[in-house]
Amino acid sequence: MTPREERGLVIAATAKLTQKGKVWLVPSQTGSGKRYTVCPDEDCPYCSCPDHEETGLPCKHVFAVRTVMKRETNKDGTVTETRSVTFTQKKTYKQDWPMYQVGQIEEKKRFLKLLFDLCLGLPEPEPNKTGRARTPIADMVFASVFKVYSTLSSRRFGTDLGEAHEKGYLTHKLHPVMVGSFLNSTLLTQVLQDLIVRSSLPLKAIETTFAPDSTGFSTSRFVRWFDEKYGRERSGKDWVKAHCIAGTKTHIITAVEIAERGAGDCPMFKPLVETTAANFTVKEVPADKAYLSHDNLALADQLGATAYIPFKVNSLPGEKGSLWEKMYLYYQLRREDFEKHYHQRSNVESAFSMLKAKFRDNVRSTTDTAMKNEVLCKILCHNICCVIQSQLELGIDATFLPKDDSDVIEAPAAQAVSEQPEPAPENQSRRYSMCGA
Repeated sequence: MTPREERGLVIAATAKLTQKGKVWLVPSQTGSGKRYTVCPDEDCPYCSCPDHEETGLPCKHVFAVRTVMKRETNKDGTVTETRSVTFTQKKTYKQDWPMYQVGQIEEKKRFLKLLFDLCLGLPEPEPNKTGRARTPIADMVFASVFKVYSTLSSRRFGTDLGEAHEKGYLTHKLHPVMVGSFLNSTLLTQVLQDLIVRSSLPLKAIETTFAPDSTGFSTSRFVRWFDEKYGRERSGKDWVKAHCIAGTKTHIITAVEIAERGAGDCPMFKPLVETTAANFTVKEVPADKAYLSHDNLALADQLGATAYIPFKVNSLPGEKGSLWEKMYLYYQLRREDFEKHYHQRSNVESAFSMLKAKFRDNVRSTTDTAMKNEVLCKILCHNICCVIQSQLELGIDATFLPKDDSDVIEAPAAQAVSEQPEPAPENQSRRYSMCGA
C-alpha cells in the first residue's frame, strides 16, 4: 500500500464525502473548508488538488472516494466499514552524528583556513590610474565572505575582522565599514562566481546527479505589480533571484546565475548544466516542469546525461523516434521508475533550506551590485561548509590546483588548521590545499 492509499483510507474513515452525479466532493484535510472535485474513474481519474495536477497520478482524494464506493451495505441497511490502517515504516537516513558534531564545533576555524586557501593567488585587476591604491582582491573577497558568514552587521563584525588580520588571513588591517564598499564593487561578481565553481571541485569524484532550481532572497526594497490573474495591484518586498544547480548527495552548488527577478528558469538550464559538465561527470539531471523543453533534453543527452523532467498536462508525444517521444513514453508508461530518478530533485530544495537557515533568507545590501554579490557570498559560504562536512564524513582530500601545473610550487601534504597561515609569495603561483587536517 502506497502512502497516498494510506492517507486516502484515513480520509474515507474520518471525513464526509458527498456525491454529485458522477463526481465527488472531498473536504481538504487542512481544515480550510475547501473541497476538491474528484472523478474516481479507473482509466482516467481526476482531482482538482495540486498533487494530482502536478503528478497526474491518483491522489489521496481519489483513493478515498474509491474506498467509500467499495463499502459493503448489509441487507438491514447497515454499512460495514474497515477503519484500521496499517502504515508502512517511513524511510530514514543514517546521520553520522559524531562527525557532524565535530564539523559544527570546528567549522569556523576550518572555514577561515579554507577561505584563505581559496583566496590565495587571485589575479589582481588593473590598478587605479588616480587616487589611492586598491585593496588587494584577496582581502576584499576574504572580508566580504567572512562578513556574510558571521551574519553580523558591519560594525559588530569589526572584532572578527581584526582577529583575522592578527592571524595572517588579511594583508591589511581593514575598517569593517569598508566591507560594504567591497560588496558594491563589480570586480567581485565574476571572482565570486569563479570561486563558487572552484569550491565545488573537491567533490567531483562523488557527485554525478545534479538538480537545478531557483530561489529568492528578500531585500529591503518594496515593489508594486498588477496581478493579471486576480485583476488587482499587489505589493511586497523585492527579491534577488538566484538560479543554482546542486549535487544531490552533498548539496554542493556547482554553478550559479543571478538574473532579473522575473527571469524564467528554463533558459538558465543551459549555462548551469554546461558549467557543471565542464568539471563533473554528469549522469542525471532531475528538474521540475519549468525546465521542460526540446533544447534542454537534447543538451543533457549531448553531455551524456539523462534529464528527468516531468511532462505537462498538455504535452504531446512529438515526432516519432525523437528524444522527446522516448522521454514522453517513458514518463507515461513507466511513471514509478521515472519518479525514482525525478525525486532526487528535492535535494536542491534541501540545499536552499540549509543555505537560508544558516546565512538568512534576506540580504542587507541596498544596491543591485551589492545585493548580487551578497547572495554569491552566501552560496560560497554554503559550499565551504559542505566541503568541511564532506572532509569529515567522506574523508575527501580537498585540493585546488592552479590552471597551469608547470608553475606549481609544492605545498606541505597536510597542514593543521590551527597553524597560522603564511601569506602567498608575490608573483609566484603555488599549489593550494584545502585539507583541514
